[in-house]
Amino acid sequence: MSNLDLFERAGAAADAVVAAIPERPRIAVVLGSGLGALADRLADAVAIPYGQIPYFPRPSVAGHGGHLIAGRLAGAGVLILQGRVHYYEGHDLDAVTFPVRVLQCLGVRTLILTAATVGIRPDLRPGALVCLADHLNLIGLNPLRGPNDDRLGTRFPDMTEVYSARL
Repeated sequence: MSNLDLFERAGAAADAVVAAIPERPRIAVVLGSGLGALADRLADAVAIPYGQIPYFPRPSVAGHGGHLIAGRLAGAGVLILQGRVHYYEGHDLDAVTFPVRVLQCLGVRTLILTAATVGIRPDLRPGALVCLADHLNLIGLNPLRGPNDDRLGTRFPDMTEVYSARL
C-alpha cells in the first residue's frame, strides 16, 4: 500500500488521466455488467486501461472491461468507466469508491451510475431502464467512516437531493 493518503492517491490518478486526454469532461458514466459497448459510441475516444492509472483498482467480474474512456457523446465531453470493483469481491470501501474520488479530482459534476440488477416488480422486464429517486444503505458500511479529510469534500454530504430530477 502507498504511504500517500487517499486524496493524494486520487490526485495522482487524476493527473495521469489528464495527461492522456484532450479535455476534462464534466460528465462521467460508470458502466455495469454487459453495458461496456456504450463506449463504442464515443467520438474521438481515448482509452486508458485501469492498470495504467496509478492506484486505480482493476475489476475481476466478467463484463467489466477495466478501461477509462474519454470522448464525445452527442456532442458532449464524457468519461466512461468500463466496469468497477465491488465490495463483494473483497475490496474495501476505499477501493470501491476510489474511482469516484478520482472523478471528483477531475472536475466531474454529473455522475451517472449504471448496474445490472434484479427487481421485484413484474412490470419491469429485463433491459428496462430505471431511474432511482432514493435509496437505502442496508450494507451496514459507510465510505465516510474514518478520519475526516476536508479535501475530499464535506464530512456528511446532504443526501436529500442526490438524484437529479432534471436528468
